[in-house]
Amino acid sequence: MFKHLIFIGVVLVLGCSSCEKNIHIQLHDAGEELVVDGSIENKKPPTVVLTRSLNFFSAIDTNLLKTLFVHGAVVSVTGNGHTVTLSEHEVDTLNGNKYYYYTTDSSDADLMKGKEGQTYTLNIETEGKNYEAETTIPKGGFRLDSLWWVWGMKNNKPDTTRAYLMARITDPPILGNYARYFTKRNDEPFYPGLNSVADDEVTNGTIFDFQIDRGVNKSDKIDFNNYGYFMPGDTVTLKFCNIDKATFDFWHTWEYAWSNEANPFSTPTVVLGNIKDALGYWGGYAAQYKTVIISK
Repeated sequence: MFKHLIFIGVVLVLGCSSCEKNIHIQLHDAGEELVVDGSIENKKPPTVVLTRSLNFFSAIDTNLLKTLFVHGAVVSVTGNGHTVTLSEHEVDTLNGNKYYYYTTDSSDADLMKGKEGQTYTLNIETEGKNYEAETTIPKGGFRLDSLWWVWGMKNNKPDTTRAYLMARITDPPILGNYARYFTKRNDEPFYPGLNSVADDEVTNGTIFDFQIDRGVNKSDKIDFNNYGYFMPGDTVTLKFCNIDKATFDFWHTWEYAWSNEANPFSTPTVVLGNIKDALGYWGGYAAQYKTVIISK
């Protein structure tokens, strides 16, 4: 009997090994695409960053990143009864590199400041191609009523070494409101939350309290042991924005794809941009601001 089992085992091994086949997958180069990061906020002029996409297997370094910005494009925004051509500007970053973006000049900045309830059309001409997108800065929608902070908890007791934010928000009884939030801590920039967008499928027509996690720079490694918290003595500003559905769809799918990029078992996600034949988005923001200081 034992000999028969050995024989069967050998047959199975040989059978399995004979079925092995080397599979070679030829991945096609998708080619460069225009990437657009454009937005307009109430009471502020539009800002548009143009770059080129990278091949998935590209070796990324500083020299390569410098070449990604698209220069010399003709970028215009139509809205408020005007069409304004944006100019290319540059700023120095902390590591000595330059960052390029398109916005209004001081002479026409007042003509193209965002207004709630208005629709804005972005037009881009570069390398013989034309790209266009439209966004609306919502009027109404979620209302940020109040903002406060609460100590964290440790061993079922208040932890006075860290705190989190709470906001009270009113959602009018009209389904179809969308929001995105950012937080600013002391002199840091505004950073979006790890999951920064929300809709009103559950909250429609209610007044609700909502925990606001501290925004993060997604380029940095995130410390999930302390994620979401602020420190005693921090001055914290919440930027809470009503957005249109296209802007919500873009960030909702982008953040889902980003959170699953290292998971080989996750379902592939298509990021839903609103610019035909290009990657990225053009979005309008109706921003509300509130600030609190966390006690030391």
